[in-house]
Amino acid sequence: MVKKIIFIVVLSISFLISCTTIQDPLTGKPTLTLLSTQQEIEIGQKVVPQAINENDGLYPDKEVQDYIKNLGYKIASQSPRQVNYQFYLVNSKDVNAFALPGGPVFVNRGLVLILDNESELAGVIAHEVGHITARHHAKFLEKTYGMNILLNILAIATSNSQYQQIIMQLAQVSAGLLQLKYSRDQENEADALGVRFTYEAGYDPRGLISTFEKFKSMEKVQAPKWLLTHPLPEDRIKNVSHLIQTKYPDKLLLKKDSEEFHLIKKKLISTSASYEAVENAKENIKNKNFSVALTNLNKAISIYPDNNAAYTYRALVYYNLREYQKAYIDSIKAYNLDKSYFLPRLILGASLVKLNQYREAVFVLEDAKKLIDSQPDLYYYLGVAYQELGNKSAAVENLKTALSLTDGRRGWEGDAKQRLKNLGII
Repeated sequence: MVKKIIFIVVLSISFLISCTTIQDPLTGKPTLTLLSTQQEIEIGQKVVPQAINENDGLYPDKEVQDYIKNLGYKIASQSPRQVNYQFYLVNSKDVNAFALPGGPVFVNRGLVLILDNESELAGVIAHEVGHITARHHAKFLEKTYGMNILLNILAIATSNSQYQQIIMQLAQVSAGLLQLKYSRDQENEADALGVRFTYEAGYDPRGLISTFEKFKSMEKVQAPKWLLTHPLPEDRIKNVSHLIQTKYPDKLLLKKDSEEFHLIKKKLISTSASYEAVENAKENIKNKNFSVALTNLNKAISIYPDNNAAYTYRALVYYNLREYQKAYIDSIKAYNLDKSYFLPRLILGASLVKLNQYREAVFVLEDAKKLIDSQPDLYYYLGVAYQELGNKSAAVENLKTALSLTDGRRGWEGDAKQRLKNLGII
C-alpha cells in the first residue's frame, strides 16, 4: 500500500513538472497545460507541409494567396490569442477549410468556388481561428498522445532507432490533426468565437449562417468534406442565428462583400477546367491508365500553364512510364512554382536516382526531408542513392527506416531487403 502511494505521488509530481502554466486566452486566468504555446506552434509548423502535400499544393497565384492572407490577418487580429497565424489557399477541389495548432489556417479552392460573398469566407476563416483561439488542437494532442510523444517529435534524434520511432510518431500525430473531428461543444465554441471575430473585424456575421445553409443543402447530394470534421446538426444554425440576433446588432457599416472577392473567385473559376482535368488524371493514375492520364494532364497545362499540380502528376506519370528525363523536367517545373509542395521534390529525387545522378538525388531528397520526414519512399530512394555512392551507414539507416514506415504495398520492399542483405544487415 505504501509503495502504491509513493508511486502515485511520484507520478503526480512528474506530471506537474511536465506541465506549464499559460494564460487562458478566453478567461485570462492561469491554467496548467502540457504544451506551451511555443511547442504548440512548433508542432503545427511540422504538419503544414503535410497539409499542403495532401491538398495538391498551394494555388500558384500570388494575388490569390495575398488576398487570403490579408483577409485572414484581419480576422485573426480580433482574437485575444495572438499566435503564429498563417493563411493558405490550397489546390484541393474539396469544399473544406481547416486549421492546425498554433496558427496555420487552410482554405480549399473548392470552398471559395461555392461561396457567394466575402462575409461567407470571413465567417469560415473566423470559425477556424476560433478553434485555434480555444486551443482545441492542443487539447486533442494533450489528451491523445501525452507529453512523451509530443516532446519526442520536437526533439533532435540521437540514434537511428530513436529516429525511426520519432518519425513514426510524427506521422501518427500529423494524421490525427489532419483528420481531427471536433466535439459538439468545441464546434459551438468555435461558432461563437467565429461570429465574434467576424463582427469585430467589420463583417456581417450572417455570412457564417448562409455558408452553413449551403453545406446543409449540399449534404443531400454530396456532403462537403468540411462536415466530416465539423458536424453540423440543425440546432447549430439556430444557435448561431440566435447569438447574432441577441448579441451582435446590425450595423450600417458591416461589410458583406467586396469587389476583390469576386476578382479572386473569377480567377479560380477561370482555372477550374484545368484542375478538373487534373482530378480526372488522378483517377486514371489510380487505375494505371497512364496514357489517358497524360492526355488529361496535357489539357490541364494548356488551360492553365502555371498549374503546379498538373506538372506534378505529369511527372508522376512519366516516372511510371520510365521516362525519367521527362519526369525530372516536369518535377523541376512544379518545384519552381511551389517550393512548399513535397511530392514534386520526391519525384525529382527518385528521377535523379533512376538517371544515376546519385549526389544530386541525395541533395534533393535530404532537402525534401525538411518538409516531410515521415514518408517511406523518401527513405528508400535515399538508401539507394547512398548505397550507390558507397556510404554504407547512411544506406542502411535509410533503407531500414523505409521498411519501418512502409505499408507493404510500395513495390520496392523486396529490393530494399535485398540491398540490406547485400550490405550484410539481413
